[in-house]
Amino acid sequence: MHSIDFSALLASSVHDLKNSLHALRELIDQIENLFQEQKPTELKQLHFEANRMNNNLMQLLTLYKIGSSQCTPTIDEHYVTDILEDVVDQHATLLTLSNVELITQCNSDLVCYCDSIMISSALCTIVNNAHRYCLSKILLSATQEDDYVVFCIEDDGSGYPENFMSSDCKQLHQIDLVGGNTGLGLFFTKTIAELHVKAGKRGFIETDNNSQFGGARFKLYLP
Repeated sequence: MHSIDFSALLASSVHDLKNSLHALRELIDQIENLFQEQKPTELKQLHFEANRMNNNLMQLLTLYKIGSSQCTPTIDEHYVTDILEDVVDQHATLLTLSNVELITQCNSDLVCYCDSIMISSALCTIVNNAHRYCLSKILLSATQEDDYVVFCIEDDGSGYPENFMSSDCKQLHQIDLVGGNTGLGLFFTKTIAELHVKAGKRGFIETDNNSQFGGARFKLYLP
């Protein structure tokens, strides 16, 4: 009997699911175009859930590739504002449908050395989570702090649960199946951050509930 590589089988299945989900998202867009003015509230939920499923599948595929040494970062110099604009563009339609304001703050001359696609994906993951739990406002900002460029995402929701407020994410194995809090998004961004190494320093993340809006605050540090 031939042995089965279940990790490869899972990755293949996830890839097939992403293809099906892509077709579903296109269908949702077609349905939305049928409504010229008032959009049904159900479309908001369809958009959000489809986007969340796509993000989760993307995270699983990326983590599989990293774990099997099929994915390494392509580090280059990038303007941080370009990365933030990419994140905003990917969420603009959905946030508008949900009446959620996404604010960005960043100096136009701030640069960082990173794999911009990976970092954009990581930030999109956290913005998507913030959208799920916020009330009406998300702040996406970036600043220079000593030897690190720090991306920060803050919202006005109820904040992170206690077991998610850990810079090393050691407690993310405590999965909440009822509430849907698997911690996959944080584990994904932590993994992406740690792939970025410069001058002996490694990227990392921090989470707390010290948002200026009273909710969750996420920080991604890149050396």
